[in-house]
Amino acid sequence: MKRHELIVIGAGPAGLSAAIEAKKNGMDVIVFDENQRPGGQLFKQIHKFFGSKEHHAKTRGFIIGQQLLKEAEDLGVRVELDSTVMGIYENKEVTVKQNGEVHHYKGDAIIIATGAAENMIPFKGWNIPGVIGAGAAQTMMNIQGVQPGSKILMVGSGNVGLVVSFQLLQAGCEVAAIIDAAPRVGGYGVHAAKLARTGVPFYLSHTVVEAKGTDRVTGAVIAQVDEHFQPIPGTEKELDVDTICIAVGLTPMSQLASNATCDMELIPQKGGHVALLSEYGETSVEGIYCAGDVAGIEEASSAMIQGRSVASHVSMKAGYLTEDEFESKYQGYQEALGQLRQGMFAPKNKGRNDFTETDEGYPISKTLLAHGYMTEEELSKFPAASYQKAGIHPVIECTQNIPCNPCQDACHFGCIKVGENITRLPAIDEEKKCTGCGLCVASCSGQAIFLVDETYEEGFASVTFPYEFLPMPKIGDKGKALDRQGKPVCDAEIVGIKKTPIMDKTAVVTMKVPLEYVHAARFYRAEV
Repeated sequence: MKRHELIVIGAGPAGLSAAIEAKKNGMDVIVFDENQRPGGQLFKQIHKFFGSKEHHAKTRGFIIGQQLLKEAEDLGVRVELDSTVMGIYENKEVTVKQNGEVHHYKGDAIIIATGAAENMIPFKGWNIPGVIGAGAAQTMMNIQGVQPGSKILMVGSGNVGLVVSFQLLQAGCEVAAIIDAAPRVGGYGVHAAKLARTGVPFYLSHTVVEAKGTDRVTGAVIAQVDEHFQPIPGTEKELDVDTICIAVGLTPMSQLASNATCDMELIPQKGGHVALLSEYGETSVEGIYCAGDVAGIEEASSAMIQGRSVASHVSMKAGYLTEDEFESKYQGYQEALGQLRQGMFAPKNKGRNDFTETDEGYPISKTLLAHGYMTEEELSKFPAASYQKAGIHPVIECTQNIPCNPCQDACHFGCIKVGENITRLPAIDEEKKCTGCGLCVASCSGQAIFLVDETYEEGFASVTFPYEFLPMPKIGDKGKALDRQGKPVCDAEIVGIKKTPIMDKTAVVTMKVPLEYVHAARFYRAEV
């Protein structure tokens, strides 16, 4: 039996972060992961993270994964892949299946960071090839380079469903619709809005009732649901799709914690059965900890901080940190987590749908929640979204209290300010001059910032927006400007494109439109 001071189970965001922290503190660490490559979900995530600098804001998930792996490698963290932990037994003995054989390890401490599994919903034909989870779709696209299908129905409008839908568009797929049994969009409004302006329709208070086909999906039948989430007869609608993608939440993979006889409890706000934890992440079994989604479903940013926080407590108990050193680290990690856990999307608010206004007192858009976009009238209530000024200036259509502030850091002239509370809505400093550099447009993780110039040419204005699709338009190309619903509103001509390394694969595209459409035009579609 091999002994290690710390055994970490899971090489995802939480597990790798925990291993790195413990190794930095001088501990002997080994990490087990059942997959063929480390990094967990990070390498599927090509979108930019929210938060602030310390949360890896505006950095794409796979890049964060690369950074974590390099840091672990440089420190000499031992990561064992293709290693399935089968159980945790008395005295923190662990059995691991490796190369077809079962090996025994013993840890002075164990951190369980096994993440979460996708939920599925049963419906007629749900076992037909072509019905897949959102995570599977991400794996196919972003790991294996394969389109999951040609025409996709996305079931679920939480952040996973919205983010994966956008990535499906980036992979060249058509998203026929996004449906959700809930009466409102579940994820960030900015994620929904960037989909709506490409023309993707939302069907809220709808569910999927049947996958058509025998050996593969050839269509999907959806129906409206009543207040009890039951399909309403006569409201069925058939969609022409070849893939049904399910994104209806995650469940913590807490089987190992249960196997280790940790006290467990069903906590819906955390996603299911989880181990009861101390404030430091320790279970009822001394020396066994949980971190990341296995402790409660949150974003990867939170998982990484949790991993480091838990590992610092393990290091203190093992004698590698003094109590004062640990307390300093712990308070810092708690402050970082606290920032991410503020606002209407905080874990404590999971399941709430009674918010009617932002922290600043602005009315929350009913159209955004029901259809994924905002009307000009609704946006007029938000100063940063309706800001007007001679010459080029930013317009910020971020209208929910999301923990994010890269726009503030991007503007070197201080045009945009969020403040110390990162869930505050971005504001525009009218005293500062916008240079039109486009860094705020490229850095916005929600793609919610535009540059507008009503004085571009006589009778014409320019609208600058983020673009992450191929093929990239060229200067001089002509097409249609789309509004926030994805409907063509006027002719448009591409007059500018910026794409620099600092913008990290987000092109900043400028189109010329007739002046009267400057406040409606928000996206571009090339002429076919």
